[in-house]
Amino acid sequence: MGYRVINGNIYPVGNFPVVEQNNSVSKHSSDNKVDFNDVLKDKLESKGFVISKHAAERLKGSELTDTDMKNINSGINKAQEKGARNCLILYKDVALVTSIENRTVITAVQRERMKENVFTNLDSVVML
Repeated sequence: MGYRVINGNIYPVGNFPVVEQNNSVSKHSSDNKVDFNDVLKDKLESKGFVISKHAAERLKGSELTDTDMKNINSGINKAQEKGARNCLILYKDVALVTSIENRTVITAVQRERMKENVFTNLDSVVML
């Protein structure tokens, strides 16, 4: 039998607590059946990403809305589902070099500066 440590508590494998919306923890019972795929999809969609200081400086001229951020997060999620590690995300007039493993936008390049640039150490491209 295996055990997992969650928030400092030890649980036998298969007997994980379920966190309800009011943040109270209850034991997993047979009436609270939750589809694993639904939980995984919710976690992936809610998981955000970080923009590095370097990328933030390069994005100062661009105004990214909440919709833009959700679309970029969706692109990161798609790349992660495919097993990407370092990805170039092409979104509107910006190229975002992204570490999928760390969920971090490493750098950004505006359309005007994209000409004659070479992007290296990438394993995938997402076009949004």
